[in-house]
Amino acid sequence: GEEGDPERAAAREEELVVALRKALRRKRDEVLYGAIEIARFTDPQACRLLKAHIGEQAATLHIRREGEPEREIDAFLIPLFVRSTGGLVAGETFADDAAYEELAASFVAADLESTGAKVALVRHAYDLAEIDHISFSTLQELLREAAASLASKKPVPAPQLEASIRGWTGERVAPDETAMELRFLLGFSSKRADDPFYQVPRDEVGADVYFADRMRRYRAWTERVAPLVRRCLAADPDRLSVNFLYQDLFYGAKEQGVAELAILGLLSEIKGLLAGKELEPDAVRAVVAPLDGVEHIVLRVNLYAIDGGPPWGGVSRPVDLAADLGAEVDELCDALATLGIDDISTADGFSDDGHPEGAQPYPAA
Repeated sequence: GEEGDPERAAAREEELVVALRKALRRKRDEVLYGAIEIARFTDPQACRLLKAHIGEQAATLHIRREGEPEREIDAFLIPLFVRSTGGLVAGETFADDAAYEELAASFVAADLESTGAKVALVRHAYDLAEIDHISFSTLQELLREAAASLASKKPVPAPQLEASIRGWTGERVAPDETAMELRFLLGFSSKRADDPFYQVPRDEVGADVYFADRMRRYRAWTERVAPLVRRCLAADPDRLSVNFLYQDLFYGAKEQGVAELAILGLLSEIKGLLAGKELEPDAVRAVVAPLDGVEHIVLRVNLYAIDGGPPWGGVSRPVDLAADLGAEVDELCDALATLGIDDISTADGFSDDGHPEGAQPYPAA
């Protein structure tokens, strides 16, 4: 098989990359989304790999000009969870020129990007609906516009970028209400394709060290720029707090943000259930089990009294059929632990009366 023939596997992967780039150039979004949808129902693992490949190719553009080294430009997102009183106000964002300029320059200054890279940061905080409207081929158009802008000393028209800033949707937040809102910073990084700064070591240990070092630099960067981001998002930065998720290519970061938003919503529901029963988190037992659905799998959390009995409450979270179910269960259990729930188990399912079947303590001993 191909697992035992690295050359053949590499050749097949190269064929896939060429086919994906061709589809992106031809703006064949329907083919790409259709392939993902078919794989979702037929081969979840293949679907995950296909989504990752398409996402990576859609967020990357290679530029070759005669007599110049090949350049690569990437589209990245940084998901932000912004807590505030009264919510974000679109008209207040990015009014602080100095904060924006310093933030845009910080990617190279903090060693997140190579000293030979050029970085453009869009002067807008996108909401999820705006990000959802950016298809694979649209992102390629944005990359072309960004490449032209970064290569020019004069302003360059960017109609696709302007069109991507559609305006926020969602309900307004009352002035005295506490809000937690998901926003995304969109940026573009242009660099030489052979820049050693971005070369991941081939050996596993070296790769682990490379990514751990980058994570360390990223965390240091978030601490340094958090005040700048708050200044970019509000006229009164002190009324905001900002939590950063990890910077990633466009679609990977989007998935991070969506997943975290779903977890936060589920935890909020559980807090409400506990408050309604006037129970502390350490006074309940939580059991997580998958339930079969048609379009997706549902992860169900049932809550029980510590001393047993039927479930007195619970919440559910839909999970994509192509998702890594084990990873989703781990993420959910870890999130429950952050609430202070100490007694957590996983199960194969629930009986008709809600009792767990095949329950095992989490984490497994």
